[in-house]
This record gives sequence, C-alpha cells and structure tokens, in this order.
Amino acid sequence: MSRTNRAIEVARDFVNSCTNAYPCRVAKLASTPSASVRKRIPDAAVARLPVYLHILSGEIASGVAQLSSDQLAALAGVNAAKVRKDLSYLGSYGTRGVGYDVAYLVYQIKRELGLHHEWKVVVVGAGNLGNALSNYSGFSSRGFPVAGIVDIDSTKVGKKIGGVTVRHIDDLASIVRDEAVSIGVIATPPASAQQAADLLVAAGIRSILNFASVVLNTPEEISIRSVDLGVELQILGYYEQQQRDDISVPGNREMDPACR
Repeated sequence: MSRTNRAIEVARDFVNSCTNAYPCRVAKLASTPSASVRKRIPDAAVARLPVYLHILSGEIASGVAQLSSDQLAALAGVNAAKVRKDLSYLGSYGTRGVGYDVAYLVYQIKRELGLHHEWKVVVVGAGNLGNALSNYSGFSSRGFPVAGIVDIDSTKVGKKIGGVTVRHIDDLASIVRDEAVSIGVIATPPASAQQAADLLVAAGIRSILNFASVVLNTPEEISIRSVDLGVELQILGYYEQQQRDDISVPGNREMDPACR
C-alpha cells in the first residue's frame, strides 16, 4: 500500500462515524446536569471511542439492535472490562442480560466526540498527500468538510482540488476566520511542518492533525494528533521480528495479541 493511500485510511478512521441519528432522549439529556457538565474522559478511552463507533455503525447496518460488552470487546480487540469502563464515561452502563442499545450508544459516542455538527477543516500543503486528503469525499459526508487548502508554492495556487481552490499560505488566517475553520491538517514536508503549525495557531486553530514526520512545538492548549507512517512501519517491523524469533525458538509459539 502506498504512503498516500495509507494516510487516507488513517485520516478516514480519524473522522469515521456513522450517519445514523438517534434523536430519542435528546431533549431529556439536554435538560439534565450530565448534558452540560461532562466528566473528562481519559485520552486512552477517547482514542477507543472511534473504534467502537465504527464497529457499532456496522452492527446497525446489519440490523443489530442490542450488543453486549463481551461482543463489542471481541470485535474491538480489547477486554470486556475495559469496554464497560470506557462506556461508563458516557453514562452508559447497559442492561444485564440484554446489553447495550446500539443506536443509543452510537448517539452517545457521537455526542461525546462532537460529531453532531460540522467541524470545518483547512489543509496546509497541496502536494501529493494534501491533494489526496483534500479529494477524499468522506470527510465532508461525515461532518468534516474541507473549507480551504493553502500552499506556499505559487504554481499550485488557483488549482481546484475536490472542488476547493488552492490559495496562498498568506490567506490562511482569512480562510480560518471567514469559513469558521476548526481543524488544521498539516500535509507538508517535515521541514515546513513547524512553520505550518505556527501559522495555524496564529490563525486561531486549536486542533491539528499532523501528517509530517516531525514533533511539533505548540502551546499546551493545542490538541495535536500526529500520524507518522514511518513510525507505524517500524512498529510493524518489530512485531514481524518478534514472530520470526518465536518461530525460530522450539516450543515458543505464543504471539503478542497486537500481532494477530
């Protein structure tokens, strides 16, 4: 799989959510203290919520109405106790012997992830990776429309990608302001990533998805998700080596669950 295609898959998982709505109980939830005062969810649990959402979306499409924590755990590759703990942060505890209402659980996860309204995105970098990400129609259909694309290369300015005209990096602040952009995506070479991050922060962006293989230096309040494809391949290389080592040692056939 090419670097660009892998990047699209990772970004797609980042914004992946089902489009089914579950309007029941919304008014009731809005009137309760838990709707306005939320318990902070640990980062590790937040990272698992999109995984659960992706699985639950598939279950809804298959006509499944109820799902137990054991079933969800098996599909997600985690233990059931962890699933129950994660979902308890949402105020969802399931029913013994019945499990969780799948549609309502989808509603709760989407609510917690802020997926009931749009979050506009600006892509910095109109090269191969930026082009591929900006062309991905799934962003818009899932509530993350690309509102702007910028690049420092004047030869790219004026071209259309996914229906959006590439503008010069100097226009970044005005795009963020005029389009009410919430999320910045860095798809630049590593050498330009820090400058891109600085410009995004200066423009008012507080959430950044970084595809450049470099650690960014940003203020503490900025939320950053970094996707380094080289690092991911190195991790897979480690597990490949582990499997070969296990095979080479007689009687040692146990494999790390993450490799299976």
